[in-house]
Amino acid sequence: MRVENSFIPVRGVGETTERRLWRQGIREWGDFHADVDGVGPTTAERIESFIDEARPRLRDRDSAYFARTFPDGERWQLYETFRDDACFFDIETTGLDHSRDAVTTVSLHRDGETTTLVRGDDLSADALEDAFADAGLLVTFNGARFDVPFLETSFDVNLDYPHLDLMYACRSVGLTGGLKRIEREVGIGRDRPDISGRDAVRLWRQYERGDSAALDTLVSYNREDTVNLATLADHVTARLDERAFGDEATVE
Repeated sequence: MRVENSFIPVRGVGETTERRLWRQGIREWGDFHADVDGVGPTTAERIESFIDEARPRLRDRDSAYFARTFPDGERWQLYETFRDDACFFDIETTGLDHSRDAVTTVSLHRDGETTTLVRGDDLSADALEDAFADAGLLVTFNGARFDVPFLETSFDVNLDYPHLDLMYACRSVGLTGGLKRIEREVGIGRDRPDISGRDAVRLWRQYERGDSAALDTLVSYNREDTVNLATLADHVTARLDERAFGDEATVE
């Protein structure tokens, strides 16, 4: 599903009304007309006003506009439209307390390329700002509660970008637990399935004691976390897409 398939941002339009539109062949903004059955004149006027405003925003790739207009639970609908502008990212830290613990590595996956920034080497506020610059959509797993605030606090950076947190998207289709568990459930493989977040802390401590191989393993683990987010995002948004259209999926 792309944003132009959705009428949910319009006040007075819920899932029932949207499905009614889809059943009548109104599958995208360009299909809409004011005399469609089951939509009153006030709602029809609101839909037309929304479409008139949203079209130039879409041409300008203004993902922030759609992040504001779509309800939180429907923000997954931005993914297909803005996936080419997405920045998948994941961090590793020395603990869970951002006021006491430190970020050790940050991996970012954009445009098919993966970059890892390492504490004490190239991880800095300037490097982070450059890495996230112009991101159309952040994609994380539990990043809204952990990764984003940890980075903002630790480096005094602003990561106020449109954000798809896959933890919540997964929950909405019955996929619960941590990232590794969900990966196993949906068939996403790993080169080192034996390594966990707890091991990431241990590996960093080993590196601090002079074990360079431990850093290589940590970076590999962090990068795999990040790259797998893209696969998981494809999977879960496809399931949400199928659920949203339901029986209307075959309507032309």
